[in-house]
Amino acid sequence: MAPITSHSTEENHQELIDQLDIHSIRKPFRSPAWKPAQRRNKNIKQIIGEASRKEASLLATQNNSGISTPIVNASPAPSLISSEPSISQAAQLAQTGAPRAPTVTYSNIESAPSLHPISQRRYCDITGLPAPYTDPKTRLRYHNGEIFGVIRSMREGAPELYLGARGAQTILK
Repeated sequence: MAPITSHSTEENHQELIDQLDIHSIRKPFRSPAWKPAQRRNKNIKQIIGEASRKEASLLATQNNSGISTPIVNASPAPSLISSEPSISQAAQLAQTGAPRAPTVTYSNIESAPSLHPISQRRYCDITGLPAPYTDPKTRLRYHNGEIFGVIRSMREGAPELYLGARGAQTILK
């Protein structure tokens, strides 16, 4: 290609413009199949429908798990969690008309606590922080030396209340 001079023709000039045009260059960084995401908002009817289908599937799972899970007629242990039934339990009570013992499933919160070593973490009885230490006299778990001082300055009987909250109190018969 010849440089533009006073003797250049209009054809040479147009050829140079076409060569330097950035719109004619292929852009490999953009996929030709790319399209913007289709965002769709759900209305309340769709949200309620999905929630009821999810509850129905949980209820079906709990009903089927009763075949392999024995029903215990013992009174449930006192819990620190609210004793109100979950949505699926309320639906189950409404269908059968009589309360049943909760069945243990993968998604059921009423299952027994895990015995896996990772889930056996120790937390401070006073602060709730991770507790690497245990007081040998009161058996309270504590986070650091400052909390240890608080434990040692407690009045008599107070450590038993903390142990009772954790479920580790000593019961003499």
